[in-house]
Amino acid sequence: MRFEKDFAPPGRGAGQPGRRRTGVLAAALLATALSLAGCGDTGAPAAKTAGAGASTAPAADRIEPLTTTPAPRLPVTVTSADGERTTVTSADRIVPLTGSLSEIVFTLGLGKQVVARDITATFEQAAELPVVTRAHDVSAESVLSLHPTVVLADTTTGPAEAIGQIRDAGIPLVVVEPAKELADVGRRIDTVAAALGVPESGDALEKRTRDRIDAVRESVPAPADGAKKPRVAFLYLRGSASVYLLGGRESGASSLLEAAGAVDAGKASGLKKDFTAITSEALAKAAPDAILVMTKGLDSVGGVDGLVKIPGVAETPAGMDRRIVSVDDGVLLNYGPRTDRVLSELVAQLYPEDGAAQ
Repeated sequence: MRFEKDFAPPGRGAGQPGRRRTGVLAAALLATALSLAGCGDTGAPAAKTAGAGASTAPAADRIEPLTTTPAPRLPVTVTSADGERTTVTSADRIVPLTGSLSEIVFTLGLGKQVVARDITATFEQAAELPVVTRAHDVSAESVLSLHPTVVLADTTTGPAEAIGQIRDAGIPLVVVEPAKELADVGRRIDTVAAALGVPESGDALEKRTRDRIDAVRESVPAPADGAKKPRVAFLYLRGSASVYLLGGRESGASSLLEAAGAVDAGKASGLKKDFTAITSEALAKAAPDAILVMTKGLDSVGGVDGLVKIPGVAETPAGMDRRIVSVDDGVLLNYGPRTDRVLSELVAQLYPEDGAAQ
């Protein structure tokens, strides 16, 4: 459920006929979450040093392009995730319709060819581009007005009518499967690079990203003798809408938490879907030692003081000790070129300097 997000939220409907626009409440809310990530200062904590694996890349509101500028070799014909065969003849005017796709395109070194963004492209280099989405829905008219030569979407992009309208106008539109876990990162990068005619750059970025993620994983402290891995619950919060959800197996956070040496408390407690409403009973069963939240979600409930007032939170080990891990909305579940930074933040916030779990 990437809430967008590009984050293409797991569980959201596809941007094609049959898209489930409101079928899963949590998925739609997650999409809204990424939309609300918006632009400007996120207020996210700066990434801390997490051992030898920590990336020296720029801060989380910027992307780090490859040092080489690729020259697309086109035309190429690819099969979209929705089964359509698409021929791309030019990458001169690119419109990525999710923040995570924008991140990949810019990091590949093709940022100068991007002519628009959606609201979830929160990084600094994209800030001045025109926005072609309303909330998390694409405006086909806005996209077409910019005369794109190729449009990138994923199966969470919609509404289906907008996707159809762009295709009917003759614009090459490539639909990519969203990433839901660390294992999907390389596949998604390679898919975008192939569609834009820069497969070698895709290989280089996939390797760089994989190496950095592996380095951070190697920095995770081993549990002390007899110690258990920290249990971490992922909470999705939108205080303005009184929405408080506990992540389960399909929330999208499990892979990150497990890579950081933690246990996904919602998944371990038996929650098999993406999200469920927070209840005292569900939190008691999850029994988290720490709570993972998005930065804007935490702000929406009044910070840590407001979070522990949500029924059941104060009674958990995490609530009693106020152990909260906060990561920027715009990158947490992107599973892309900046995922090593996300993982590094998780490691830094979960473990004190002595290497023991908080």
